[in-house]
Amino acid sequence: MITLRETKEKIQQDPKWWCIHLMNFVDDFRYYKDPRAIVDPFELSDERMDALLASTAESLCDEIGIDAPDWLADVPACSHPFFVSGIENLKAITIVESPLRFRMRKIFVLENFLSRV
Repeated sequence: MITLRETKEKIQQDPKWWCIHLMNFVDDFRYYKDPRAIVDPFELSDERMDALLASTAESLCDEIGIDAPDWLADVPACSHPFFVSGIENLKAITIVESPLRFRMRKIFVLENFLSRV
């Protein structure tokens, strides 16, 4: 089972492939549905990635119907909006579609951001 803390460490070590590490965590959490994967807080060091990881974990908790650990609420929002795709033409769409847990931290993604094939 991959933990959120391990995911953060992998992203720090290999930031170019952050999306792969994040989606590996998403897949693993959906498979195991084990709250122990998110019980341990990670060290805050990158405003955008910290907020993205916390929002992802909270969204997954909502999805499977478990309470998110309290420490996730302490992960701050981005100081400036973060449009994850980086594509200018998608900004308006992501403002509308971004799930609540992401918007709360000024992160904007497409509604299918956590969808997997």
